[in-house]
Amino acid sequence: MSIRKSRPYVSSKREKSAEATKARVLQAAQSMFARQGIDTVTIAGIARKARVSVPTVYALFKSKAGILRGLIQSTLFGPRYREAQQRLEGETDSARLIELTAGVARSIYESESTELGLLQGASAFSPELRKQQRELEAMRLDMQEERVKLLFTQSKSKRALTFETARQILWMYTSRDVYRMLVHESGWTPDQYQEWLAATLVAALVEPARGAR
Repeated sequence: MSIRKSRPYVSSKREKSAEATKARVLQAAQSMFARQGIDTVTIAGIARKARVSVPTVYALFKSKAGILRGLIQSTLFGPRYREAQQRLEGETDSARLIELTAGVARSIYESESTELGLLQGASAFSPELRKQQRELEAMRLDMQEERVKLLFTQSKSKRALTFETARQILWMYTSRDVYRMLVHESGWTPDQYQEWLAATLVAALVEPARGAR
């Protein structure tokens, strides 16, 4: 008796279908969060708008908090972020990695401003949004740690700095608040922000090479 083997393309087709459904749910959620505010929107409402069942939404995201987390991460860590991250790949000079971090920060906040601006306006005081933003800040701190470690390993950090202080300085300068104050409130362009941030991070964290003025 022959045994029928599973076909790879069937699995691939299912994965593509699941991703398409996931994207539809996120799009529906983003639209509703922006118009109604996060706290008033229900999973049942999101399911109706996305034309999927409520159990499907729960299977994909577990909860409304999971939907919001998925929306934020897919937006902030989308194409702009991946492009900025690619510039870091293969780079071994810790000072250069610190400089390139400015482009990563820009990619995150530019995407946030463009795609989540209305959502944040409608839900500025939402406890769930604030919780997700705190999680993002903790994630940023963790993601930057290896760059700071390499700076110390290569003995390129400012001599007066401890590892923890350097880590906090990098985290602070690349924060959402700095981007907001300079770009949204002071009228800087994203290019100006990135150029300033790159120079500021190097000046704050990297010991000048001997003979450099």
